Amino acid sequence: MNSYGERFRLTTYGESHGLAVGAIIDGCPAGVAIDFDAIATALAHRRLGAPRQEADEVEWLSGIIDGVTLGTPLAFAIRNRDARPQDYAHLEHLYRPGHADYTYEQRYGLRDYRGGGRASARETAARVVAGAIARQLMPEVAIITSAQIAHAPTEGDTAGGTVECTINGVPAGIGTPIFGKLNAQLAAAMMSIPSAIGFEMGAGFAAAQMKGSEYIDRWREGGSTLTNHCGGVQGGISNGMPITFRVAFHPVVSLLGEVECLHEDGHLEMATIGGRHDRCHVERAAVVVEAMAALCLINQMM
Repeated sequence: MNSYGERFRLTTYGESHGLAVGAIIDGCPAGVAIDFDAIATALAHRRLGAPRQEADEVEWLSGIIDGVTLGTPLAFAIRNRDARPQDYAHLEHLYRPGHADYTYEQRYGLRDYRGGGRASARETAARVVAGAIARQLMPEVAIITSAQIAHAPTEGDTAGGTVECTINGVPAGIGTPIFGKLNAQLAAAMMSIPSAIGFEMGAGFAAAQMKGSEYIDRWREGGSTLTNHCGGVQGGISNGMPITFRVAFHPVVSLLGEVECLHEDGHLEMATIGGRHDRCHVERAAVVVEAMAALCLINQMM
């Protein structure tokens, strides 16, 4: 599954150390003046502090004339200018612990060992571009994120953390009951992000420890509520309150120094992972959370 969405459909392509990553967006209306600076700002946030120095210049291939969308598919490429596939040559027959190397090979019978290929977070650059466009289609919606790192990475080790997201401006009535619930759609969108390991809305798992009298969101006159333990979604449909959720990200699994890898013939072998990797990617993940939230909402609101 390389596509996300039905009405505003994103299909991404490319590998971490291939020629480029990019996407095709189908369903963007005609006549939208694209704010290219907003896209560049989002991409700059995504690469903040990244050890890999990519310029992330977007090359538009179709769907735009004089900065305005034509209503036809938008296609773009982001060239991998700082790719170093040779850094991973020694891992061609080794499965790194914690990565998707083993599972991809079990699924497809082969894999791209150059930095994880499609499983790499490099793919999310295309999502950030699409999310920035989706946000321009719903200016009334404000998506705000904050990143909390679990602890400072120690020497030779890494850290994870959480991204908290608040979405204001979503009217009541967005979402579909049962299998199309807005909270379920948001959960699926967030859990598609590399390294995402958990998702909760509103009070989240803490709600399991509450009494019903503590949990219920009591009404105010006019339709708002005194609390927002449900996270702005009831019965799978937005209630007009801010939509709030948190996404947990596990620590970076590319460690410095030697680690025990699994050879494709079954024996264990010590190897240095190599390449250039974050020690904590939570702050960079925040803009990807924003992008996926925008893509989820635009599909519900169009």
